[in-house]
Amino acid sequence: MALDTPKNLRNQVLYSVFVRQYSSEGTFEALRRDLDRIQALGADILWLMPIHPIGAQGRKGTVGSPYAIRDYRAVDPALGTLDDFRRLVGDLHARGMKCIIDVVYNHTSPDSVLAKTHPEWFFRRADGSFGNKCGDWADVIDLDYRQPALWDYQIETLKQWAQIVDGFRCDVAPLVPLEFWLRARREVAAVRPGCLWLAESVEPEFICQNRAKGISCLSDSELYQAFDVCYDYDIYWDYIRCLSKKCALADYARAISRQEVVYPDNYVKLRVLENHDRPRAAALIPGARALRSWTALLYFQKGLTLLYNGQERAALTRPSLFERDPIDWTGADLSPLLSRLAEIKKLPLFADSSYELHDAGGGVLAASHRRGDQALYGFFPTAGEPGPVLAGLPDGRYADLLSGAEKVIDGGVLALGGEPVILQLIAAAL
Repeated sequence: MALDTPKNLRNQVLYSVFVRQYSSEGTFEALRRDLDRIQALGADILWLMPIHPIGAQGRKGTVGSPYAIRDYRAVDPALGTLDDFRRLVGDLHARGMKCIIDVVYNHTSPDSVLAKTHPEWFFRRADGSFGNKCGDWADVIDLDYRQPALWDYQIETLKQWAQIVDGFRCDVAPLVPLEFWLRARREVAAVRPGCLWLAESVEPEFICQNRAKGISCLSDSELYQAFDVCYDYDIYWDYIRCLSKKCALADYARAISRQEVVYPDNYVKLRVLENHDRPRAAALIPGARALRSWTALLYFQKGLTLLYNGQERAALTRPSLFERDPIDWTGADLSPLLSRLAEIKKLPLFADSSYELHDAGGGVLAASHRRGDQALYGFFPTAGEPGPVLAGLPDGRYADLLSGAEKVIDGGVLALGGEPVILQLIAAAL
């Protein structure tokens, strides 16, 4: 996190939208008409996946990936016009919400505007042809940030969009020089004070693989100098191993708790169960009660909560990046739960606390936010199974913030019915 990153980002919910797949129309206008529903979920910020024209050369699939961008300074006509986009953002602002857009600055499509007008700004293979340094990304070619004029163009582009939007989600940010991001943050602040910077930071394995090849790849600790928020990919595979029974709940809990001492006091992690690059949570987590527990834990975690469009309806498949593939909105409706969790997340303690997660036994993850004479405790049956848990709290009667029901701790034991429970304590009960 940058020095001025506000901790209250931890109180907020970021809703990610793949505009092309969001509706049968796949347009800005169709999304705009649904803002009441999105706001009712408790979303504070809308993140739009890339909105720019898609390249044709090397295209994967019928319509191509939105991450193979042809022109950074235009909008994809399939989504609507620039005026349509401005209207969407204007409606968000009128609701007190913010909008961020995807920035894909590591690469462009092979037939991009920049490839045609400034071929000298691109990485070249040994034979002099365009290419990329890592990944099976045949539909893109890498930019070369050793070119100072490229920096000027890219930052000017950011400043143009910052006149409309409130921030940027930066794709594979670790592959772009840190000095570029630091300069971009400084210069964009003159146009959009308080601009939000979200880095798609990467898994430790990806960092090590690239560094072994001699490719610069930034760690979270480096990215946090320029960015407000980093992905929680540093613990993503712990989450997957935990779900697949390849590691214990305690291992996952230790990985989460370790973040409290690895990063500075105002670090903000993007907390995810799913996104456009990862499997749907409902596909990974069998059982409605287990899914509700993991979802509640998602909001309880210390950080900015991410919802990926369709997650609120327990969608099982993520939309294709390369084909027209509208979201299936017919699944179980988690909206009431998400709305309540978003309300609870606004409690000040979520923004500024000492956070801990541990295995409480019986398949239950227990978490706490503590500061001074206040505390929040959460109990999350990861398999959705009922049973007792040693709460580690004084005996007494407590109100569950999630259900509103009274919960009793007797002899140090809290009986769980397979559903998540969140308790708020003050000094007298601690």
